Amino acid sequence: MNLVSKMLKILAVVGMPGSGKSEAVQFLVKRGFHRVYFGDVIFDYMKKHNLKINERNEDYTRGELRRKHGMDVMAKLSAKKVTKALRRGNVVIESMYGTEEYLFLKKRYGKNFFVLAIFASPKIRYARLTKRAERPLKRNQCEPRDLSELRKTNKGGPIALADFTIINEGTLKDLKSNIEKVMKKL
Repeated sequence: MNLVSKMLKILAVVGMPGSGKSEAVQFLVKRGFHRVYFGDVIFDYMKKHNLKINERNEDYTRGELRRKHGMDVMAKLSAKKVTKALRRGNVVIESMYGTEEYLFLKKRYGKNFFVLAIFASPKIRYARLTKRAERPLKRNQCEPRDLSELRKTNKGGPIALADFTIINEGTLKDLKSNIEKVMKKL
């Protein structure tokens, strides 16, 4: 069932770690999109259960929620936030991972839902991941993380099914320019 006006759009930004998803989301927010972060489901659960917020507990909680409630649990538990944000304008979803989340949102929001995949080669992404200020990785952690995310979250599906794909191997200015082109197509 389509719950929203045909004028408003929901754009989920997907990609592998270090591809530039966060930069893309920040840019879209500056352009007036309302951000819904699926990771809030994890952090809310952890706070409610007095779990220390760290990568190990995040990974455990994410897996536990998916085992108990299905692979689309983040989308289901975030749907009210998406619909509420949509009442104020266009929405950008951060941290949608799996095929099941994609299918849930596509069914719920229909033609108002789009996916933007941000792509960069492993060599470029791994260099970015080792240099980033927040949660940097060691070089030997990068490929195992990629493989873990692909296996545990079905992350490849939404990337493969994306309505738009941007190759992000240049400058931040290039990325922003390419996002502007996508926004015109929406």
